[in-house]
Amino acid sequence: MSQKLSCGIVLARNEAGHCLTLLLRAYQYWDFPKGFSEAGETPIETAVRELHEETGIDEANFDWGERFMETGPYSRGKVARYYIASTSQADVVIGPSPDTGEPEHHEWRWVSFDEAYDMTAPRVREVVRWSRQVIGV
Repeated sequence: MSQKLSCGIVLARNEAGHCLTLLLRAYQYWDFPKGFSEAGETPIETAVRELHEETGIDEANFDWGERFMETGPYSRGKVARYYIASTSQADVVIGPSPDTGEPEHHEWRWVSFDEAYDMTAPRVREVVRWSRQVIGV
């Protein structure tokens, strides 16, 4: 089975001295903004585009470099690659899918990394753990 790479961003934002991260909910699953590449895109370009399409956020500062973490295969061979970026933008607008015209997500939340760990599935929890360590929160 071939793997399909989905690329996304663990977004960190400082609010009143607390580091928050953005999660999106599709059905009962919480995850970071991510999606598949378009022709000619690098993985990090995909992650930035997907962040903007899914949240309206266009500020992503790669303060920790372009290091990433990939999950093991899930859901019919998908692999998710996550980068870490910071932003000062707090407003989120859940955009429609370019394919269907309907929103891909049902809800969004800025949460602490502890809350993100508790809200996510085991595959995503490993990303939460890794990103906390890299960010130092």
